[in-house]
Amino acid sequence: MKQLKTDTNKKNKIRHPEKQHKADSAIKKKPAWIRVKAPVSKTYHETRKTMRNLHLATVCEEAACPNIGECWDRRHATFMILGEICTRACAFCNVATGKPDDLDPYEPLRTAIAVEKMGLKHVVITSVDRDDLPDGGAEHFIKTIEEIRKKSPNTTIEILTPDFKGKKGAIELVANAKPDVFNHNLETVPRLYPTICAGSRYFTSLSLLQEVKNINSNIFTKSGIMVGLGESKEEVLQVMDDMRAAGVDFLTIGQYLQPTPKHAPVDRFVSPEEFKSYEKIARAKGFLMVSATPLTRSSYHADADFKKLQEARKKQNA
Repeated sequence: MKQLKTDTNKKNKIRHPEKQHKADSAIKKKPAWIRVKAPVSKTYHETRKTMRNLHLATVCEEAACPNIGECWDRRHATFMILGEICTRACAFCNVATGKPDDLDPYEPLRTAIAVEKMGLKHVVITSVDRDDLPDGGAEHFIKTIEEIRKKSPNTTIEILTPDFKGKKGAIELVANAKPDVFNHNLETVPRLYPTICAGSRYFTSLSLLQEVKNINSNIFTKSGIMVGLGESKEEVLQVMDDMRAAGVDFLTIGQYLQPTPKHAPVDRFVSPEEFKSYEKIARAKGFLMVSATPLTRSSYHADADFKKLQEARKKQNA
């Protein structure tokens, strides 16, 4: 396998989305229910070494996920393909934005090697936004799915995709690769899109989820939102209804955490009791699976939750 450069071109990177928030916002002190221990386990460092040796990026690191210690200790990492640089500058996201490098043709294979080496039974593949590519990166997702299935045929595959900027045929191509779970996050309520997800459109994302179901109803669809950005309860419940109308099976709700002073500020920390209330309401609305906790993220406990999702569908069909 050809050895490619190991570091992204740093001069192309802009870590903070200044376009969204020119003035710094002080980071609020986290409540006790949000705090997590620093990662120190042997397995965590082994997982990190695997990523470094294979020159792979993970959203766990790039997005500064608070669950990285717990997940990597369980050898569960969310691989981030299509490079490390995003073409958008969303106000909530810590992934670097700027001018991306050329696609790495060996990235799908190296990802598959890591999945095999780690012995993953379930893997989550996400990516940066690549609005510069004609297909938005759809073909790269497909190649990654294919390489994983060659090396680890029994591994179930969950993808967390961008919206592909409405590139014609992109969603169909990826859905036809038959991932076990097709995840695309709505992120927040429609009212907040102009400031939080300025490069995206709420109904474009909603339509993507509906299209996946129309193409293959057997694929589990999944979507999530962050709370604590200034949304109202009524707006969250409307998003739930919109997701159910689009056939979404699995809903995730987690607390937004401000990565740096340059990012959107936290409006408030939602209590664990409110999360439990959201979970109860969502289940009543018909979602097969709901994960709603302060530390919930798109791929948090994804392996265990996938098994629960399968069982829920069996029970529903019975």
